[in-house]
Amino acid sequence: MSLTKKTFVLRISEDTFAKLSKWADDEFRSVNGQIEMLLDKALKDAHRKSVQKDTKPSQNPKLLK
Repeated sequence: MSLTKKTFVLRISEDTFAKLSKWADDEFRSVNGQIEMLLDKALKDAHRKSVQKDTKPSQNPKLLK
């Protein structure tokens, strides 16, 4: 996984941006973070990005010792 991020300009309507901004605020994210989350989910749903399972600390055997 790359830690660098590509910068680009996104042109969307003011109405769409306002709705996206409200949604991001509701989920305590920036608009950029919300867009990244939506794109990531769309890629996974379309099977164009592998889904990595998160290991919860309670399920990690190394943390249980």
